[in-house]
Amino acid sequence: MCGIVGMFDTQGARDIDRAALHRMNDSQFHRGPVEGDVHVEPGLGFGHRRLSIIDLASGLQPLFNEDHSVVVVFNGEIYNFRALMRELSTRGHTFRTRCDTEVIVHAWEEWGEQCVQRLRGMFSFAIWDRNRKTLFLARDRLGIKPMHYALLPDGMFVFGSELKSIMAAPGLSREIDPCAVEEYFAYGYVPEPRTIFKAARKLKPGYTLTLKAGEPLAAPRRYWDVPFKPHYGMTDRDIEGELIPRLREAVESHLVADVPLGAFLSGGVDSSAVVAMMAGVTNGPVNTCSIAFDDPAFDESEYARQVATRYGTRHQCETVSKDDYGLIDTLAALYDEPYADSSAIPTYRVCQLARKRVTVALSGDGGDENFAGYRRHRMAMGEERVRAMLPLAVRKPVFGFLGAAYPKADWAPRVFRAKTTFEALARDLTEGYFHGVSMLNDRVRSQLFSDGFRSELQGYRAIEVMRGYAAEAPTDDPLSLVQYIDMKTYLPGDILTKVDRASMAHSLEVRVPLLDHEFVEWVSGLPPSSKLRNGEGKHLFKKALKPYLSDDILYRKKMGFSIPLAAWLRGPLRETMKQAVLNPALEGTGIFNQHYLRQMVDEHQSGAHDHSTALWQVLMFDAFLRKNGADGAHGSTAQ
Repeated sequence: MCGIVGMFDTQGARDIDRAALHRMNDSQFHRGPVEGDVHVEPGLGFGHRRLSIIDLASGLQPLFNEDHSVVVVFNGEIYNFRALMRELSTRGHTFRTRCDTEVIVHAWEEWGEQCVQRLRGMFSFAIWDRNRKTLFLARDRLGIKPMHYALLPDGMFVFGSELKSIMAAPGLSREIDPCAVEEYFAYGYVPEPRTIFKAARKLKPGYTLTLKAGEPLAAPRRYWDVPFKPHYGMTDRDIEGELIPRLREAVESHLVADVPLGAFLSGGVDSSAVVAMMAGVTNGPVNTCSIAFDDPAFDESEYARQVATRYGTRHQCETVSKDDYGLIDTLAALYDEPYADSSAIPTYRVCQLARKRVTVALSGDGGDENFAGYRRHRMAMGEERVRAMLPLAVRKPVFGFLGAAYPKADWAPRVFRAKTTFEALARDLTEGYFHGVSMLNDRVRSQLFSDGFRSELQGYRAIEVMRGYAAEAPTDDPLSLVQYIDMKTYLPGDILTKVDRASMAHSLEVRVPLLDHEFVEWVSGLPPSSKLRNGEGKHLFKKALKPYLSDDILYRKKMGFSIPLAAWLRGPLRETMKQAVLNPALEGTGIFNQHYLRQMVDEHQSGAHDHSTALWQVLMFDAFLRKNGADGAHGSTAQ
């Protein structure tokens, strides 16, 4: 696992600012503390920070082909590199290392841009081919590894694993993108391909970007998509019988490493399934780790212990205080742009714990997206059944009126909180799903933003992100459609971003076998009824796992990494939140309706309403501004 950076002169072959390249590379030292190096030639500079996982003695990057005409910097792991090495050797390529990085160089020589189709793994990489005068960037299919880039005003193209790396480049504007702000307050993160800055972009998962010296910047090209191609004729028994061997193979393929390896174990279905498969294919006990909370309402460590005991793992568990709220500025520095998933705090802690014993950890991320395991999937399908019974012309006025008239009852039991459901039923599937998953809905965002900022948005709404993906989805099945949207938005923008930054902060590599693209392709073709049936998500996944996990693990209520936000913001973070939300610098951005901010603070602290989600988002936005020196949406350009 590594960090990569680069500079490329799109207009010619100017000298590269070596000092700037070093600053960019050193900004992500945490991603690769073992060693680092740069390569500079006319018009091009590559930098790399290495966390050695495979072939510890060699594999220093940037890495070249035999005649040094092709050079690569690479972040990630190629799990099928040994098979590719054998195939490429038979085609006349000579290898100097046992490192997966060198496979990419020769795969480029052999297959050009199609080389990505041959790679099984998680990756972001850049290749410079001097003979073709071509720079080629690629990101893995699901977005496990990040890639940021920008074209500077002087024609210099820069890229890096983290946003901070290209922020270290001279001339990058820090002007905030108003559309990114709208998206952040809807989703809690800035979805691909935007970043918080107008001048910078993320390369979307499953995309490549090709640049040629002296030519205009081309648009990224997609090389892979989740197919959702149905497997016809498969019975439930067929699926159950095939699922476990495919899962075991995906897990086993992710175990190649020359360093200590283990797994996160929360006690949930997905992480427990990964550990069960690991235990069946490894020699000796599996290293597992989990964190416990000192508040039983948030603690699921006992379930993790059950699985650890069953499989005889070498288990490590540490207790974290439920009032572990001292990471706000740390998180702002890690994520480089506003990021409001509060589970980033326990994720940071479990990565910190894992790194004490291992360098590589497998996680269960991706199970909910694959097998429709989120509560919102059940809710969306319930709403869709109602929609199917009534035409939109009837639903929109009836449920629109009920949604507007029904009081917002955060304090009430969930069964009585019908306002959001009524509002969703007045919409189509995509808009209803967006409304259901938004951290702040359209009405709240409209109140939160100033008149001037709403005008600057020019009618843009964050739902356009989901609408874009819905329009290109390879399926029209309602459940598959919302799964597809999640795999394009929430999975890379929230889950995988959270894990990448939290793990890399501790120089820990995290692998996600449930997101092995071959496994994802197969699972996507399973009947939707095998995933969500009778209101139960992961239906056949759980049935297939019955020989490996107890019903206590398989069928208990899902918890996740929750923290007591509302209580924090009324208690120990009361003054911190008030100072941040009412900060004059925040007012100076011109983004917010200050009257509404004060109203939210007063109502939350009095207990009249729970505004913890909105206040946490504003708190993290303020932390981002303080840590990154960004200019407001109406601001000037900072260098």
